[in-house]
Amino acid sequence: MLVNMKDVLENAKIDHYCIPHFNINNLEWTRFILEEANQLNSPIILGASEGAVNYMGGYKTVTALVKALVSDLNITVPVVLHLDHGKSIEACKKAIDAGFTSVMIDASKETLETNIAITSEVVEYAHNRYVTVEAEIGHIGGTEDDISSDIAFAKLDDCITFVKETQIDCLAPALGSVHGLYKGEPKFDFELMKKIAKETKLPLVLHGGTGIDDVKILEAIKSGVCKININTELQLAWTEAIRNFLTEYPNIYDPRKIIKAGEIAMKEKIAAKIKLFNSMEHQN
Repeated sequence: MLVNMKDVLENAKIDHYCIPHFNINNLEWTRFILEEANQLNSPIILGASEGAVNYMGGYKTVTALVKALVSDLNITVPVVLHLDHGKSIEACKKAIDAGFTSVMIDASKETLETNIAITSEVVEYAHNRYVTVEAEIGHIGGTEDDISSDIAFAKLDDCITFVKETQIDCLAPALGSVHGLYKGEPKFDFELMKKIAKETKLPLVLHGGTGIDDVKILEAIKSGVCKININTELQLAWTEAIRNFLTEYPNIYDPRKIIKAGEIAMKEKIAAKIKLFNSMEHQN
């Protein structure tokens, strides 16, 4: 069943576990993620970036795909369909109107005042339709959808003001993570993370979960992170499996066999994250 993020993050915040967010890029990836989450009895957040939405055909196509797979595969765990890094009010409204149950508005490159104004408009539109909103403050660095940027760290007072003014449902403060692959050892301000979680009383979101060691992941969860985004790690696992398959079977040209060759590798990564985040068996 499709739910919004508030439905799954509130319990995660109370019981100190984390809901995995995996980005979807096509039918097969969506199916692999849903099947493994259902097998392990874990709520799941399916994130679709604007680039992925365009690749797959549009917001309505993505919504129809997810709803059909949930039905045909008999998925019984809560599933959130989330717009990841929506860059405009219009993009968020399109996702909401198409049936997405959660959106992220990312106006983090703007001034605090402009970020608040843009985010508030999205929140009003979303909440009137029982859709949850995630937003970013500071700026998470790295590369996503071929767009690169540097980190701009979040400030506690700005986070408090931002949450109070916008009434968002979860917050992604930039505290050291990056999209894509890390250059060197990622460093996080866990004390600030704890203060932000305490003062805002919201579930926190950690973007750029690939490449962070398990100890830091668990510390982040203890510090108030209830949602961690994983994308690059699945891409790397799937790509390596496909390359190995094509090397071993160079004469195979059936795209179904080629794409499916990455299933086991992907599901192993998905299962590992679900177990690390301790999101299994927490359903009412």
